Amino acid sequence: MNKREGITFIDLFAGIGGFRLGFEQACNEKGILPKCVFSSEIKEHALKVYKDNFGNHIVHGDITNFNEKEIPDFDVLLAGFPCQSFSSAGKRMGFLDTRGTLFFHIERILREKKPEAFILENVEGLVTHDKEDKKKIIGRTFETILSILEGMGYRVSYKILNAKNVGLAQDRKRIVIVGTKNKFINLDEIEEKHKPLNEFLERDLKTMDTKLTKLLFSHFSKEKLYGKSVKDKRGGSNNIHSWDIGLKGEVSLEQKELLEKLLRERRKRTWAKKKEIPWMDGMPLTIEEIKTFYDKSNLKGMLDDLVSKGYLAYEPPKNISTKKIGETMIQFRKHDWTKEKGYNIITGKLSFEISKILDPKNVAPTLVATDLSKLAVIDGEGLRRLSLREGLRLFGFPENFKMDISTTKGYDLLGNTIAVPMVRAVSKRLLSEL
Repeated sequence: MNKREGITFIDLFAGIGGFRLGFEQACNEKGILPKCVFSSEIKEHALKVYKDNFGNHIVHGDITNFNEKEIPDFDVLLAGFPCQSFSSAGKRMGFLDTRGTLFFHIERILREKKPEAFILENVEGLVTHDKEDKKKIIGRTFETILSILEGMGYRVSYKILNAKNVGLAQDRKRIVIVGTKNKFINLDEIEEKHKPLNEFLERDLKTMDTKLTKLLFSHFSKEKLYGKSVKDKRGGSNNIHSWDIGLKGEVSLEQKELLEKLLRERRKRTWAKKKEIPWMDGMPLTIEEIKTFYDKSNLKGMLDDLVSKGYLAYEPPKNISTKKIGETMIQFRKHDWTKEKGYNIITGKLSFEISKILDPKNVAPTLVATDLSKLAVIDGEGLRRLSLREGLRLFGFPENFKMDISTTKGYDLLGNTIAVPMVRAVSKRLLSEL
């Protein structure tokens, strides 16, 4: 294959184009001219970013409403598709039925167009999703996907890759699935590269000036804040609780001791058994139950003071309830007012404006849309959130990549995109064999 010949591809569930960009980079490195003949995306702010960077050509909307026969012929299919459970009720072509899932639309396009190859990407959990047999390595969902792809005549390989091993300072594991008509693609030969977070950070941006940031710096040096999480529902040396810095009001040493003990005890399964409720990761404990591990004469006064300041809630435990939505019965938890009220830790990791302060010498955790806005870095003598440019860098996008949208919308898109160098590395392995 040479540059004159070129290669055609389609970009499904395109997002902001990370999959396309990585594939095109690999093609260019191999001296092959890439051409995207079809792309699909439904989120409006993703479409804006995509068109700003790849030209104002037509990006088709909802793939579920598009006829596969109308898609131009192509050589390679690219898709990072959402993970959904598969129904085992119906059988089709000898395999479990995928109708009702987004993978089905990849399947119908492959069956119709029969391209030379595909690269698919999903969350790491897809591998074990819906696993009933603990002895098996993979779950029923992934087993279904592999069976269907192989049943269409593709030789399929897959591997869990981590963005931190392809030169990005982000711990982001993803399953990559590759298939071709003739050759098995070895994904074990991908070269590893490692870089620390500080190589991706901007400098001298505006920092935050809030009660929380002031209290953090009044209790810790900036070096001591590296890698620390801010949340109340977990313990550990890398965690700062709101009571450690008096965020909701000062507490006594005795109250801190009480909170630390309650933090651990409320997770024990014995309390669920005693209360006759399903276990959950943190249950309210009555004053009599607390006395079994922390018996002080002024215990009730200490607890009520912590409730008034907002460190604890006084509430009944939650129990399983059900409701019908359409034809499906949905289970959910709600307070069981037939049970005695108790004291419980209130706030989790997303309850504060900062959930984690990143360590510049290490790597960032998996960047997801729900908590990207809660991650902070130290810049000079202050704390600030990650910028969109830093977010783009942590996914491997080049400096000239445009993201002219609000920070909130940008975080939403970044949390669901793919690591560009991961795609480039896998694509280079594929192109070497095609």
